[in-house]
Amino acid sequence: MSAPAEGRPEDVLDLVAPGADLIVGMANGEPIAAIDALEAEHERLDGVRIHQMHAMRSRPHIEGRCGDHLRHVSYFLSEATRRAVWEGTCDMVPADFSQVPRIVLERARDPLVLAAASPPDADGWCTLGVNAEYVAALRGKAPFVLEVNERMPTTHGDHRIRLDDVAAWYRVDRPLIEVGRRAPDARDEAIAAAIAERVPDGATLQVGIGAVPDAVCAALHGHRDLGIHTELIGEGVMGLIESGAVTGARKATVPGKAVATFTLGTQRLHDWLDGEERVAFHPVDMVNDPRVIAQEPHMVSVNATTEVDLYGQCASETIAGRPWSGSGGQADFATGAVWSTCGEAFVVLHATTSKGLSRIRGVFSPRSLTTTHKNIVDHVVTEYGMASLRGRTLEQRARALIAIAHPDHRDELERDARAAGLLGRRADPGVRRADGPAAREERAAPEGSPSGGAPAA
Repeated sequence: MSAPAEGRPEDVLDLVAPGADLIVGMANGEPIAAIDALEAEHERLDGVRIHQMHAMRSRPHIEGRCGDHLRHVSYFLSEATRRAVWEGTCDMVPADFSQVPRIVLERARDPLVLAAASPPDADGWCTLGVNAEYVAALRGKAPFVLEVNERMPTTHGDHRIRLDDVAAWYRVDRPLIEVGRRAPDARDEAIAAAIAERVPDGATLQVGIGAVPDAVCAALHGHRDLGIHTELIGEGVMGLIESGAVTGARKATVPGKAVATFTLGTQRLHDWLDGEERVAFHPVDMVNDPRVIAQEPHMVSVNATTEVDLYGQCASETIAGRPWSGSGGQADFATGAVWSTCGEAFVVLHATTSKGLSRIRGVFSPRSLTTTHKNIVDHVVTEYGMASLRGRTLEQRARALIAIAHPDHRDELERDARAAGLLGRRADPGVRRADGPAAREERAAPEGSPSGGAPAA
């Protein structure tokens, strides 16, 4: 079978059946021109749905301006989709990232995959560039339309596709969206230091984008033979690989390679990834599969949350009781890490909100959702220390969490714990608390957004 001739973005309209489900690459994997064409001619469509995680640009169909002709279904909220879900102009499906390929395919009617790709090589092979995620998992299971972007990096891994195997393709020349960095503050540095001291040489890491992950990576530059198995590669991981600390020599899966399923970052990161043989992008149903993650000896997972209650439950996808992001890969990696030999999973958060409210709470704020349940949560870290919860009693958990809350809130949290029947009369001597300079500086430091982890935090 020969490759279809190079076409135009508008050709996608001829491939969309009434009521079809279009599965669109996330972030920089979005084929912008094809979606533009669908929106421009949305009145020709009938009951079509676009399924996507983490959209990076607001669009008419997300805002409800295409009516029922073309409607958005999100699996992870972003600035582009958050208000649309609140206002009911687009839909949201809760899902762990590892399960998204299976969920979208099982529920899809006349599925069509739309994705961005790197330019083809001499044999007609493209890569999905900086995104493998759920799109790569659907190769051979649904027809594809590719937006071949001259500026998409050609990357290594299990996410190649031949032009012979697609339904249509066209070319564009467009820069990728960049995501900047936020410098760590004293709280972030304290959290990162507590985690880094528990990471041995040869460990395999999952970290995301943000101040805490970047600080953790910076603190590990002197380590040796680290591995990377993470859903998201950001600037911090790039720097750690460049430092020589990462070799992947002791990894159980894909040894010698830093494994990820997508990336977000600056143009420097995109340029670095082009042809970078030390990095391999794989489908998310492999990368985020807890059974695969657990094969890595001493797997270390770092993710962010917005609230932790005194049982150790983490609410990581809601703020003020409203959907803010999504489950993402937090539970995938927390589960895989605790099943790994000598593995450890860290959940990080600042002790207080920008308004001075405690993020460690007797009960969650109204309508907050549990993302990672108490039986999976291993370590919770704030700028005041680390609470190790796995295998501990309810009383020990409550005492450990109270000890790493902001000092101004500890008495109230203890009253909440006693009212809930969690506390007896014994103290727990095993709590690690940090009341040093970073903790004192926190009282005057401005609040940043919770950082760490994948897009699901």
